[in-house]
Amino acid sequence: MADTKALATASLREQIKRHVDNISAAIEKEGQIMFGGSSVMNRDEVTDFTNEFLELMVALLESKNPFDDAAPAFHALEIFFNNLSRKNLVRGGRIEDMARYIQFIQKTFLGSLEEDRKISFDDMRNILMFLANLFNEITLSVFQAYLETNERTIRAQREELRETSTPITEIWDGVLTLPIIGTLDSSRTMLVMESLLNRIASDRARAVVMDVTGVRSIDSQVSHHLIQMVRAIQLMGAEAILTGIRPEIARALTNLNIDLGNVTTRASLSDGLKEAFRRMGVQVSAKS
Repeated sequence: MADTKALATASLREQIKRHVDNISAAIEKEGQIMFGGSSVMNRDEVTDFTNEFLELMVALLESKNPFDDAAPAFHALEIFFNNLSRKNLVRGGRIEDMARYIQFIQKTFLGSLEEDRKISFDDMRNILMFLANLFNEITLSVFQAYLETNERTIRAQREELRETSTPITEIWDGVLTLPIIGTLDSSRTMLVMESLLNRIASDRARAVVMDVTGVRSIDSQVSHHLIQMVRAIQLMGAEAILTGIRPEIARALTNLNIDLGNVTTRASLSDGLKEAFRRMGVQVSAKS
């Protein structure tokens, strides 16, 4: 069986060498149509891709066991397409176009085989098996690149969202402000609390002014999350000052029987900062 496969790959290698000009021209032409002149791949890059791909293909066929998908030569082709896919995706290319291009390349090899009448039936069968396995693995490497790139993008967006959803600012030495906008759910509360507690520790903050002016509505769950954050701030040894409670929010908290008796509240962020400064012994006066 090994001898049969070796003969098949040798036959394919010779066939590629005989028809390399036609194969190369077809692959490059299709690449120019799909990518050439775009931000994905310019014309020179399509030419370089074609030449490098065929060199790697011949190197694989000349290797000890081209059918071994764990062999270095086989892996080199996978890495080549994986890296190409990453670059194209970064440039705004579509995964579907890369998959179609790979299918076209496979069809090009199959088309050249059909024209060669000297290949025996057994060799043809083994060659078809080899090409099917090779291009299946290449396609998988392309989709793997897409998934990994997409996951990195999602992680970056999540980190950006984490930063924008917790705009913690040091107003004064030891005084942090945290404006809360929108709705507090469990996952967001955990993100905010983690960032806030880390900032309290790193900045050695002694007061945190939490402004809820941007919270449009409140229910028992949201109020519970607010109390959790206040308690966490106090456990870190800092003063928690809650500001911006509008009349409708105050009524909602009253109806929910939420006890804010031991929580310092002020009408506005400005008043909250004055209270924080007062507790720290900082004198703030208007410029005359």
